Amino acid sequence: MNDLAIPKLAFTGCAAGSRGPSVSVETAIALARDLATPVGERETVALSAALGRALSSGMESPSALPLFPNAAMDGYAITAGDLKGPGPWELPVAGRLAAGSTDIPHQRPNTAIRIMTGAPVPRGADTVVMQEKCARIGNTVRIQERPTPGKHVRLPGEDVAIGTAIADAGQELTARHAALFAALGIAKVDVLRRIRVGLVSTGSELREPGCDLAPGQIFNSNRFYLQARLQRPWIEIEDFGMVPDELDSTRTVLGKAAATCDVVISTGGVSAGEEDHVREALRGLGAEMDVLKVDMRPGKPVTVGRIGQVLYVGLPGNPFACAMTFMHIAWPAIRRTGGMADGACETFLGVADFSYSGKPGKTEFVPVTWSDRDVYGRPVVERLGRGSSASLHPYAAARAIAQIGPTGVHVRDGDELVLFPVDF
Repeated sequence: MNDLAIPKLAFTGCAAGSRGPSVSVETAIALARDLATPVGERETVALSAALGRALSSGMESPSALPLFPNAAMDGYAITAGDLKGPGPWELPVAGRLAAGSTDIPHQRPNTAIRIMTGAPVPRGADTVVMQEKCARIGNTVRIQERPTPGKHVRLPGEDVAIGTAIADAGQELTARHAALFAALGIAKVDVLRRIRVGLVSTGSELREPGCDLAPGQIFNSNRFYLQARLQRPWIEIEDFGMVPDELDSTRTVLGKAAATCDVVISTGGVSAGEEDHVREALRGLGAEMDVLKVDMRPGKPVTVGRIGQVLYVGLPGNPFACAMTFMHIAWPAIRRTGGMADGACETFLGVADFSYSGKPGKTEFVPVTWSDRDVYGRPVVERLGRGSSASLHPYAAARAIAQIGPTGVHVRDGDELVLFPVDF
């Protein structure tokens, strides 16, 4: 378990974990990943349908690229050794080759063949003189400068040799990989099956956008956030709807989700209040929880564990807290469940244009933006909003998320900050 000797947390009642130990963000990430079981089933799909899917095994090139020597420029194919003595040199033009030509002649000595980019280089020729270095005079070409032998000829296997590793197991197939595979003639690929992620929204106060709100009710933003984040070709989303703050209903829906999904994500109800029933519902389902509290702000009451063999992540109901815990803790574990190679978010550095004092021992995530960069090209960032766990507007306006702490919680103008992309 990544050398983390942290015991599983036992439930003792509906307030389980409220007074238990909290873990660092790094520990929570590692524990969540350890709980994720990578999917093993695979299927073969057409290359055109494989974009964004995870390859089930590594792949090697079945052929060379290019397959044959071809011209890198429009010009004239010659044998460099035919140019004797000082130039310029004049050679008769003995033919013409365009891309797609299948009748490839053997080039006679002391002749040139007009050739277009991508056309196969004639047998016996070893050089292409670009047309800008030539002058065509009737059926003769005059070459002004002596070319380097092999110039402007793409050789077989120059890009990819047969047997070259071109992708790793767990590689997410991107457009650039699709282009390479297609160029190598690969029409079908083996990918891991899609994983099913179930979403459960808890809270009697929640309503769908477009509905009329009664006093005390709010629109369910977390559902739309998670659906948008999970819209990936390797994920199937099953939405189990909104559940009122009732123990029996919560237990029933979580059990139904765990019966059909690889991952279950709930939002809300994971604190220890009188109307927070998720942990008691999990206890009734025999779930094992490895994380009940995390030293992060926002997002302390995040729950991670298993319902049987299913990965479970309980996210806070406050929208910004939900987003941060999903981004930093849930998403790496979901990727591992999908068989994806480690996709840790790549951070970059910025410079603070604000002062702030965080809480010692906590890792805080703050939405930031910038309009200027320092002499080293680092963005000079300003803080947006107060970082409230319920605030969405600063997050929507942010260009990045700054990490503050758990050490160095006092930020001053000019301090270097670690930044995470808002989109990942």
